[in-house]
Amino acid sequence: MGAAAIFARYALSGAGPLAVGASRLTIAAVVLLVAAAIRPQSRENARPSPVREARLAFAGIALAAHFGTWIASLQYTTVAVSTLLVATTPIWTALYDAVVLKQALSRRSAWAFAAGGAGLAMVAGFNVTPPPVPGYPVLGALLALAGGIAMAAYLLLVRDVRTEMRTRAIVTRTYAWAAIVLIAAAAVAHQPVPAVRDATSWGGILGMALISQLLGHTALNAALRWFSPSAVAFSTLIEPVSAAVLAYVIFFESLAPVAIAGGFVLLGAIAVVLREERARASPEPAM
Repeated sequence: MGAAAIFARYALSGAGPLAVGASRLTIAAVVLLVAAAIRPQSRENARPSPVREARLAFAGIALAAHFGTWIASLQYTTVAVSTLLVATTPIWTALYDAVVLKQALSRRSAWAFAAGGAGLAMVAGFNVTPPPVPGYPVLGALLALAGGIAMAAYLLLVRDVRTEMRTRAIVTRTYAWAAIVLIAAAAVAHQPVPAVRDATSWGGILGMALISQLLGHTALNAALRWFSPSAVAFSTLIEPVSAAVLAYVIFFESLAPVAIAGGFVLLGAIAVVLREERARASPEPAM
């Protein structure tokens, strides 16, 4: 998953962000649909109730918003900043529980939210490497944050379904719905897919679909069968670090010392929030 932003940069060389997201999700959904046709799952998982289907459809829409905004952010900010800000998903799910479900935040979580805000400001305000489209760092940061919030919405929509449906049944539906939404959005925005001979762009898209999506996102969901949600979510904190290292090696993207410090502050804040969720023994998954 940490390589997703690298793949996306290559994919964006030949297509717009909505077309890239649509291609990524379409390929992943087709692979899963073919797998479902070849090897169907048990009957109880084959036909979810209408309520579950509607919930998964809305989850797919949220997933489409996640990829559409996050991939777009890579045009206006660096890989490190974009990946770090989109990884704030656990903070938004915890905030939802505190505000909507009235689950009081612990003192440590409250301090973590304050520290996370400071870390966000440090990361977004001290970006020294020009992105592909320079001059819009705030827009890039906001798009990445929107991607994190959209992923939080996705998780909140599917968390109650995960105990009743298998991982493959869930992701097959949500990936398919996300692909449909992104295809429609790309058509409205007049963003065609890359040219057939554009090996660079299609290579990036295939990497996102087959490695980051099918192996990364799907395996992360499947891991919830063996590990606690907090443990799985905690493991994703390595994603911004690996993405930043890859971006430095491949694209020579660097961060100012203040931004690096802000990144560690933000990652620490997320870790505290996840630790407090685990202490509260909440059954909901964070990824």
